[in-house]
Amino acid sequence: MAGGGGGGGGGCRRVRGPELRELLASKRDVLFDCDGVIWNGEAAVAGAPEAVRLLKQRGKRVFFVTNNCTRPRCNYAHKFSRLGFSGVAEEEIFSSAYCSAAYLRDVAQLRGKVFAIGGHGVLQELRDAGLDVVSEDEADGPDFSIYDFPLDPEVRAVLVGFDEKFNFIKLAKACCYLRDSEVLFLATDPDPWHPLRGGRITPGSGSLTAALETASSRKAMVIGKPSRFMFECIASQFDLDPAQSLMVGDRLETDILFGANCGLSTVLTLTGVSTLEQAQEYKDSESPEKKDFVPDYVVDSIGDFLEALEEEQPQQEEGEE
Repeated sequence: MAGGGGGGGGGCRRVRGPELRELLASKRDVLFDCDGVIWNGEAAVAGAPEAVRLLKQRGKRVFFVTNNCTRPRCNYAHKFSRLGFSGVAEEEIFSSAYCSAAYLRDVAQLRGKVFAIGGHGVLQELRDAGLDVVSEDEADGPDFSIYDFPLDPEVRAVLVGFDEKFNFIKLAKACCYLRDSEVLFLATDPDPWHPLRGGRITPGSGSLTAALETASSRKAMVIGKPSRFMFECIASQFDLDPAQSLMVGDRLETDILFGANCGLSTVLTLTGVSTLEQAQEYKDSESPEKKDFVPDYVVDSIGDFLEALEEEQPQQEEGEE
């Protein structure tokens, strides 16, 4: 049991208490998604700050791997602190915006400008990486067309992320740039939608990318989960071993598939998007591809981690004194 699964075809096994403690003891590194796992909106999931603190006390390395590209890493660090998490460093936070910038700088070694569809998080990470981003045009609205905007001949990459100000002109300009087959086409993440309060949802980066893929007849390279690049980005800096790593997420099609793609053991927490029933449906499916959506383990919430870790806390504290 301690070794866990990894690599897909998980057992969807409910774990708590001693079994969960044994699983955690068998791993050196724990990767957490944020939205729906660590917090929901502006509220930390019950027990999450304490669980992260205890994991670090046990000598675990903890990383946060999120497809949410709306904030730069410094803002994420502030949010962790605001919600009661102590000692979370920027270096432990890997967003799809940060990893997209790292890919363009370190892997593609981009020589030229980036045309980015995205908000503050995307633009700030690109600039922090030293990349040249095409400036936003002042003009906007129904009185303008693509003919009113010059195209920058130095653009060598188009990056699509979550953008609440996405519009037809941005789509049109991106299409024009992508007519050049040498211009790279990247997406921060494939998330189709995100839950909001009151049962509403908002379109995600994946839906914006799909519009541009249709219009340009090209396919974007996805940087965020479930792509392996996010794990490789962390591993290149911290020397992660997949066999010694655990991925904890709330979305089967991104978090759990990401773990399977990277050879990690996976844990689904039921405080976010996906349900146990959906995981069971994937497990019972006849389709081999859907087996990679099945988590190895399932917990109700990260609070279960806290309970498992606290069971050995009194004895350890006595020993320390």
